[in-house]
Amino acid sequence: MKTDIHPQYHLIDVKMTDGTVVQMKSTWGKEGDTLSLDIDPLSHPAWTGAQSRLLDTGGRVSKFKNKYAGLGF
Repeated sequence: MKTDIHPQYHLIDVKMTDGTVVQMKSTWGKEGDTLSLDIDPLSHPAWTGAQSRLLDTGGRVSKFKNKYAGLGF
């Protein structure tokens, strides 16, 4: 195997959306850097069960409803 082709694997701090900080090993950044997450298992709908609303302003759903409004859909 070739030497020195793999990225550095080191400890970083991962800041969750609620402010908690977890230490993980990663190839991202440099040793001791902090990665702030916008979405994590505490806030993602796939894990929380919260459903987002379908926002469709003039898109396909609205066009379908307008086109077939009289047919009882």
